[in-house]
Amino acid sequence: MCHQCDYELLLEDSGLGRTTNRLRVLEIIGEWSHPLSAQEIIEELNRTQEVNRVTVYRILELLVENKLVERISAGDRSFRYGLAPNANHQPHSHFYCVECGEMECLSPEQVNLDTQFLKRSFLGLIERVEVRFDGICEDCRRL
Repeated sequence: MCHQCDYELLLEDSGLGRTTNRLRVLEIIGEWSHPLSAQEIIEELNRTQEVNRVTVYRILELLVENKLVERISAGDRSFRYGLAPNANHQPHSHFYCVECGEMECLSPEQVNLDTQFLKRSFLGLIERVEVRFDGICEDCRRL
């Protein structure tokens, strides 16, 4: 969850036009404490105003292409969407529960991933690192 991001400014700085639906999708993704599936985003949008699901998928693709949102692979071969790293939102890893399908954000301090050696020794350009841990969440372990 990011309380410091100015979503309108993020859209403006990326060169994207500010439309109501783009802003709403970005705000929903930023307001939640964990990455959301496209279906969860659609359901949240439809609480206040019906939005075409194809429109939502196009917006998500546009936000991913412009590096405002990250598409995160989940353990069930689907995707979740979370804010991409920015000045107010540090890169971090995720935990995926194989029982309930929920995905949690891990704090950057929980997983220290030093990619500097790899960047120095690997001749390619690393643009993004995605780390996901799969297991059983605390709630499911209690059941």
